[in-house]
Amino acid sequence: MKTQTIHPTNAFFVDTDNASTQKESISKSTISNRIVLTATMLLLLSGAALVYFLQPDFYNFNQSRINSPLGLAFLGLTISLLLFKISFLLYNVYLYFQYKPIESVSDELLPTCTVIVPAYNEGKLVYQTLHSIANSDFPAHKIQILAIDDGSKDDTWYWMNKAKEELGDRVVTFQQPENKGKRHALYRGFNLGTGEIFVTIDSDSIIKTDTLRNLVSPFIVDQNCGAVAGNVRVLNNKSAILPKMLNVSFVMSFEFVRSAESQLGSVLCTPGALAAYKASAVFKCLPEWIDQKFMGVASDIGEDRAMTNMILKQGKKVLFQRNAIVLTDVPERYKGLYKMFIRWGRSNVRENLVMSKFVFTNFRKESKVGARLLFTNQFLTIIMTYPFFLFMLYFIVMHPLLFISSTLLGILIVSSFPVLFYAKKYSAKESLWAYAYSVLYTFGLFWIAPYAIATAGRSGWLTREIVAK
Repeated sequence: MKTQTIHPTNAFFVDTDNASTQKESISKSTISNRIVLTATMLLLLSGAALVYFLQPDFYNFNQSRINSPLGLAFLGLTISLLLFKISFLLYNVYLYFQYKPIESVSDELLPTCTVIVPAYNEGKLVYQTLHSIANSDFPAHKIQILAIDDGSKDDTWYWMNKAKEELGDRVVTFQQPENKGKRHALYRGFNLGTGEIFVTIDSDSIIKTDTLRNLVSPFIVDQNCGAVAGNVRVLNNKSAILPKMLNVSFVMSFEFVRSAESQLGSVLCTPGALAAYKASAVFKCLPEWIDQKFMGVASDIGEDRAMTNMILKQGKKVLFQRNAIVLTDVPERYKGLYKMFIRWGRSNVRENLVMSKFVFTNFRKESKVGARLLFTNQFLTIIMTYPFFLFMLYFIVMHPLLFISSTLLGILIVSSFPVLFYAKKYSAKESLWAYAYSVLYTFGLFWIAPYAIATAGRSGWLTREIVAK
């Protein structure tokens, strides 16, 4: 279930009793955070020490694998994939250092822009989203804001119209007669929009004042730009543990991975929280996009990745703007987190299959090597999911102590990169959440990928539920 957090964006007074309660809550949260981080570090260091003491057992295990034809083949495959992944990481590091966001163009050069905000059971947060858009440092006569309620069952429609009352004609609200899904809400916005550029923003997201102008400037600088991905950070990361973990993960996913992808003109997914599309590119693929099916069933997930794929297929570049920041709400409980990851996993499987049909064709005039390399990396990860999953189960059953110790050491080594990356850019203290996130993902969410592959044909948003007040 998605947890909705109301943030004090528009607070006009302070309740002293509530302030005292909040301080007490923050104090308890700080203590629990320290306990989690301390326990995580002790666990990882214990795993590393255990590997040292179990060296003879590891030697015997590796010898038995080498002496087995099947084990030797699997070892060779593992080493080959490891070398590929290391080479791919080093290449991404090189691309990252080459990347620079495009600076905002002048007001005169900024294109006309239609901002579409689809909402379902979002409550008051959509009100804050619309206000953040209206407060943008963007010429008012060049921006059209469309808020579309997708048949919500809560008070979302009330808060949309509350924002409209305060912002006047700057916001136009629409209500779907019934809940049809985010894709249909966006489709209505695309057909109603008049801007040269479409910007889509999730209704649980807040943008900064310069976000819009930074997001759409690449379309003016590069005429072959078809879409731009925004830089997503976590909004509700002040107290809850899961959002703190996800905030560090998002920085790695966006500021590192998408910076590298942007250098290749092939960002693989423009996020639903914040993305921009050239209107002409959207209309070229809109009929195919709205009628998209998978295994004969209408697709109601992955609308952002699908749109990105279709624009890449047109030969257009898809770029990333690090200076276009959006803050978005993320799940604060395990149930909401795994449902979100299942949805993303299924979409990833579907769209990689779609991408495989055009990525090795002559789909663009510029170099296609980068796009093909990015696809190959993702596709290898998918096809190796089950072999490694089965090996992991075998390892756990036959050598549980070796599995736990080697896995913890692996987490300590591999997660040090995102830790150092976040520490360099933001905060050394907060960077340690990368270790905790890796432990959670490895031991608590390892089943997501194989489950998503096995159920890729299933539909459903999974997290679109009314939050208990």
